[in-house]
Amino acid sequence: MESWLSMASLLLISLAPGGDSSGHASLRQEVDLIELNHFVDDEGREVFRQLVFYDWSKSHRRFHVRAWRLIKHENQLPSRHWNPDRYQCMWHDAGLLRQVSAAQMRETWTQEDPERVNRKFLPEDQRLPLFQPRIATRPE
Repeated sequence: MESWLSMASLLLISLAPGGDSSGHASLRQEVDLIELNHFVDDEGREVFRQLVFYDWSKSHRRFHVRAWRLIKHENQLPSRHWNPDRYQCMWHDAGLLRQVSAAQMRETWTQEDPERVNRKFLPEDQRLPLFQPRIATRPE
């Protein structure tokens, strides 16, 4: 009986919002644009790849960076999903599965870091965090 209850609890946790099918906690966020940026040197060789996440600012009529992330593995690249029509990035970080999706995606090759350029329009300390910091709660 006890093992059955344990299995049922695991199933409920994995199906609950914020959990993935493996039972790991996940955080999901939606942005307006995901940019896959290839930063290249003067010879056109790739130095690094990064994901830049943007929200559209109606008042400034431009995209503002929310966050960026270096790509360390191919499985972090954005993938296209058709139902609903979205682009999605996923990665594991600090024991959490993080998922970011957007209706739009662009791929760029630059010698200027688009995240740094965007700081001229919106300083880092004024950005809306991509994921809100987790607040530890005490059990009651």
